[in-house]
Amino acid sequence: MLKEWRYRRAVRRVEPGDGRPLKRFRWWQMLTRALFRLRLTHDDGRQTVYAVDVRHQNQPDGYVRAHLYLDGRHHAESRVPAVFPVRGGTVEVGTSAFGLKRCHYVTAEGTEHQLVPDPASAEGRRARLGRAHPALSRCIGFLSSAVLAAGLVLLVLQLAEQVTRAPEGVARYVGTFTSPIDLPAWGNVAVGLVTAAASTERALRLRYSRLLDGGAG
Repeated sequence: MLKEWRYRRAVRRVEPGDGRPLKRFRWWQMLTRALFRLRLTHDDGRQTVYAVDVRHQNQPDGYVRAHLYLDGRHHAESRVPAVFPVRGGTVEVGTSAFGLKRCHYVTAEGTEHQLVPDPASAEGRRARLGRAHPALSRCIGFLSSAVLAAGLVLLVLQLAEQVTRAPEGVARYVGTFTSPIDLPAWGNVAVGLVTAAASTERALRLRYSRLLDGGAG
């Protein structure tokens, strides 16, 4: 019920486009822009090309917005999370603190297909690495997950120590807890930077876990 309500609410947020042309992706936009495409073939063989353009920085209204282009022209826009009705289904777009976590075409039957990233984008370059060097790609993906898992463990240990040491905390019921890992200030900064890099790498592959990536954010 809640999921259906959110879906209908997202659809109502869609605004019509103004017909402006889609701008080419530039290399200096890799950290601030994501661009994905979807090609749909009609029964007569004609193709329709949708493009989803997301600028990660907040817009004047305070929200990140996704823009849908149809055959190179601005067709619709919505703040994220966005659900765009398209031929044969919907395009769903979601973001996290580190990039996109979802950009999928969902058919009327419920089948999901991830859109194809622009080759010049950071997501496109990461996908190209995965195709060219699959073993290395899997290794990087495993390392990113391991870094986030380790960061989550450190966070839990530090929170447990702080809670049990609070003057009116739970120490009188469960006793005090001292974390076996005591990092200096620079160590905590380093852990924060490494976990942010790991979540960014996962966002380039549209991988998202509320536990791992949500905790890092």
